[in-house]
Amino acid sequence: MEFSAIVVAAGSGERAGGGARKQWRPLAGKAVTRWSLEAFLAAGARRVVVVIPQGHESLAREAFAGLPDWVTVGGGATRAQSVRVGLAALAATDGEAVLIHDAARPFLSPAHVAPLIAALAAAQGAVPALPVADTLKRRDSLSGAVVTAPRDGLWRAQTPQAFRREVIGAAYDAWPAGETPTDDAAVVERAGGKIALVAGDPMLMKLTYPEDFAMADRLAGAARMTRIGLGFDVHRFGPGDAVWLCGVKITHDRGLIGHSDADAGLHALTDALLGAIGAGDIGDHFPPSDAKWKNAASEVFLRHAASLIAASGGRVINVDVTLICERPKIAPHRQAMRERLAGLLGLAVDQVSVKATTTEQLGFTGRGEGLAAQAVAAVALPV
Repeated sequence: MEFSAIVVAAGSGERAGGGARKQWRPLAGKAVTRWSLEAFLAAGARRVVVVIPQGHESLAREAFAGLPDWVTVGGGATRAQSVRVGLAALAATDGEAVLIHDAARPFLSPAHVAPLIAALAAAQGAVPALPVADTLKRRDSLSGAVVTAPRDGLWRAQTPQAFRREVIGAAYDAWPAGETPTDDAAVVERAGGKIALVAGDPMLMKLTYPEDFAMADRLAGAARMTRIGLGFDVHRFGPGDAVWLCGVKITHDRGLIGHSDADAGLHALTDALLGAIGAGDIGDHFPPSDAKWKNAASEVFLRHAASLIAASGGRVINVDVTLICERPKIAPHRQAMRERLAGLLGLAVDQVSVKATTTEQLGFTGRGEGLAAQAVAAVALPV
């Protein structure tokens, strides 16, 4: 079943302590909300609406740089209002599944999605839930006495919660004004809908208090694996007055010959990124036999590789490019290259290295017949 998703990230996060709002705080190098957006895209979401605080559009653009198929809308005063805004912006068709998720639960994975959608075959809503394992105590508000409350049949509801678009929309339309639902399933329950419980996951913890972030940082490291990719590319010199290297145009007495713009640095780096996720090489995705890539800017290839990593729920940790040539001299352009690569990949400049070396006038690079580039990329992927 095709599905779309709403990520609710419009809260103030007052209980999370000072500093940036929790939805924009970094967790293992990326904003908390980005984790959920990446997971939905990796699971195949047709469209994702992220509901954010009014006026936070620039923060969202920075946090989600490089990811496709998302839009943001400003949220309401309550979570329920924000969900309704998200539903209106989703433009989903009746029968399509809609998953509604709290950004404060960053460890969503594609594996959580399929069971929820499958459960909609026999119910109007589906909720991941964990049985209550701890003993429950209740304090009497009048006497102050503490008593043990029964926990049989009690479950801890999590998100994402799944519904068909027409079901959740009609249920919210029927919700009494002035009342606040505790979750989206409660809205469907009030409208008479059946809710199915699917197996929850302790990793779907909610970040609420400052101490939750310390635990999340530890979990983020444990929930990711690092993959390494290696790329190498060569181009020979030919007629021309400039070369492109790592996305920067350098005036030179010759050009580089290639089907595209012959940017060996970007080609090597593209192959490194593709290699880190086992996605073949640049020729598989952009065959030189295809005329549409003639003289193409190589940044198109690099952005494509980065988008595949994002769609897999991964992120680039760092990249390192070495350019091998006698001329042109790379040092005067090295910082511009680092900044260009950082911009293309959505990285900080200190996550990008560009180096140059020669072969001491040995081989084809030493004779000035061409130049070479090699690149290494580290990528973090969900386990």
